[in-house]
Amino acid sequence: MDESRPIFIQITEQVENDIIEGTLAEGAQIPSINEFATFHRINPATALRGVNRLVDDGIVEKRRGIGMFVTTGARARLVERRRDEFAAAYIRPLIVEAEKLGLDIDQLAALIRAERIES
Repeated sequence: MDESRPIFIQITEQVENDIIEGTLAEGAQIPSINEFATFHRINPATALRGVNRLVDDGIVEKRRGIGMFVTTGARARLVERRRDEFAAAYIRPLIVEAEKLGLDIDQLAALIRAERIES
């Protein structure tokens, strides 16, 4: 658990990560509110808040009396959203800084490749 961020957001992100990584497939049932609450030792209302974010985003759907299930197309929507967020948070600022330094796209790509090799 990350003490710096609300637990309901962490629950949402963990389910999203599981979907992206393939641990939770489309059509799969996610843990129940009570299972989340027990596992994280939190109030069920807090767990519900995290799951409801997934429902509101169309990532999971409620099936009355059965549980919550990953929707069709959820992984593709999550990957697209994460790519957009990644571009906004990292790529755009990287390009702006590269332009300030007079680096063209080929030089920037060479720097990225060099860093990848060193990692």
